[in-house]
Amino acid sequence: MVIKFDEAGWTPEEHFKGGEGTIFMKVTNDGLNKILLIKIPSGCSIGLHKHEGNSEIIYILEGEGKTWQDGVLVPVSAGMAAYCPEGETHQMINDFDRDLVFFAVIPTQVRKN
Repeated sequence: MVIKFDEAGWTPEEHFKGGEGTIFMKVTNDGLNKILLIKIPSGCSIGLHKHEGNSEIIYILEGEGKTWQDGVLVPVSAGMAAYCPEGETHQMINDFDRDLVFFAVIPTQVRKN
């Protein structure tokens, strides 16, 4: 599967997961995974939330920000990855002066052979 994120429009999400401001998403779902491109403008965030029944892998493409991981605020920047295992909580915060852009994968279903 090839996903052409550059051909899709950004969908605004206000106060996503209880976060601050409006973030922007491009989302596809193949039934097994939710695949996202997310842009968090300066001063905005994705609220603290728990992953129940799934996990999330994030790869930072542009900018800088912070993430809550296991109760600790950790700086992130382009080239870094963050992983939130099932049952854990996390949050993404952009408190820098440019957009924080990242790619994320959330498995939604386990393939059964």
